[in-house]
Amino acid sequence: MAGSIHYEVYIRKTAPAPWALQMATEERAVAMETAEELLRDDRAAAVRVTKEILDPETMEFQSLTLMTKGAPEIKRKRLVSEDQTGPRCLAPTDLYEPLARETIGRVLEDWLKRQGVTTFELLHRPDLAERLEASGLELQHAIQKVAIPESQAVGQPVHDLVRHYQKLAERTLERVVSAGRRELFPGLENRSIADLAHRLSGKSERGFIMGGIVAGALKGLRGGRARVDRLMDLAAGAPMDGPPHALVMVPIEQILCEIMATRTSLADVLGPSLDQGASLAAVVRMVAPKEVAALIAQDEKLGLQIPAVTGPAARLGERLQDGQFPLLASTLARMVLRELMSPRRLRPGDAVGEIDIMRTLAMILTATAGRLLTLEEVQSAFSERSKSIITADFVAAFVAPCETVLCEAESLTRLCENVTGTANKRSAARWLAACISSLRFESEMRSGAGGRSPAQSLAILAGLQRTVLTCSLAEREEQEIVTAIGLVGNGVEAEARLIPMLARAKATPHQKLTALLKMAAGETAPFGPVADRAKAEALKLLRQPETRETLSRSPQALAPIKTLMQAAGLAA
Repeated sequence: MAGSIHYEVYIRKTAPAPWALQMATEERAVAMETAEELLRDDRAAAVRVTKEILDPETMEFQSLTLMTKGAPEIKRKRLVSEDQTGPRCLAPTDLYEPLARETIGRVLEDWLKRQGVTTFELLHRPDLAERLEASGLELQHAIQKVAIPESQAVGQPVHDLVRHYQKLAERTLERVVSAGRRELFPGLENRSIADLAHRLSGKSERGFIMGGIVAGALKGLRGGRARVDRLMDLAAGAPMDGPPHALVMVPIEQILCEIMATRTSLADVLGPSLDQGASLAAVVRMVAPKEVAALIAQDEKLGLQIPAVTGPAARLGERLQDGQFPLLASTLARMVLRELMSPRRLRPGDAVGEIDIMRTLAMILTATAGRLLTLEEVQSAFSERSKSIITADFVAAFVAPCETVLCEAESLTRLCENVTGTANKRSAARWLAACISSLRFESEMRSGAGGRSPAQSLAILAGLQRTVLTCSLAEREEQEIVTAIGLVGNGVEAEARLIPMLARAKATPHQKLTALLKMAAGETAPFGPVADRAKAEALKLLRQPETRETLSRSPQALAPIKTLMQAAGLAA
């Protein structure tokens, strides 16, 4: 401006938008009128007019706001402190950190999958660096995927971050390509990896160079199984101990972590025919083979649920059991927890099998608790998993194979046994209570469906009641279900009049007393009205002189009777 005073008009096109300079003039009236016109014609959400005065000594303008109108300015809360603003990665070496590699793997997931490699290999193989650099748009899109959310987090312009990461990517790729041209990554055709590790010991870039050697050894191999097998060969040839040993094992472990993190590679290593539940069981078996072997020795049926681990996976499992690759062991254990807590089905299309594999996983993870995971973490994961097996869809699929209501009740009792968490137990108990309290259940038990006699029906109800008592349900729900079973048993016995018939039966007092006490103790009849009537009838029988005389003549028969009396609450 020619003068020492001028006026500037700023606008915000939308309420959240930043202020932008619209015009500058030496006429105050023109500035004010223009601002009013912009606001009146809805060409701006807010306007501001400032007076700029030039200081002749410093030659700097001092600003004075004359007018501000329109939508109020939205003050954005800074998500990070001032000293944390700016790009999160500043140098090529920052991209080799675990969090940065994870981000690269996410934004370049499709490209890495097409190449059949991991992020670690991309950062250490010159051929892959040249291939990505030549892809152009692939790299540009990946940079934008990183820059846009980071801009929103730190408040820095997107274009600045895009330019920064573009230059950083170029420097990183050039570093890898340059290392290849200088032949920093020798091949293993004519030398051993142990020899190279000893030669590199003490060099400044030994980690980068060894990473390139290990990554180069995987060149041409596709599929998780072949690649893990090759890495196990490299681990077998590593120095026995000391810094050279760590120099080889660290890059091997990092590549293994990235290979096993992808579902396709994991399926290739363990076996593509495994469903989600069997895959998780195989992972745990690979990470903790000794604990799983001990469980199978105790219960051979577990061997049918836990797939055998062979080939490269078995070789890797031996090293994990020996305490090698602790980061990989932790990563795999956390992966199992994440999958358990996800909504993904363990056995799609097989609700019964889902319960079986869930129970198996609970047993083997609990056995490994303390070494890989804490018991609290395991319990929390299965509590979350239990939410998926008490939904209406799953329960309907779980009881679908049942042809009778009794079968449904037994299946729902098994469901109550296998869920964890107070809220989940309560929900499962509601399903069971609704089944047992239904008219269909009572009618089926009283009608003797399937050719059952009343005595057999009472024995089945007693067994069902005992199972419910072992499900660790809340006291209120447990008592409700136990009472409902007792009432159904009452209807069965009252209709058949079993207790009066037993009391009048032509049998010895000892035989009748034993039968009545078994009913009173909940062995052949459910607790409730039937057990109470059996207990009362047993007391009557005990008071008869004939019964006492018979028992006194047979001391050897008195011991079982005393045990039954204690179970029925008739003796201390």
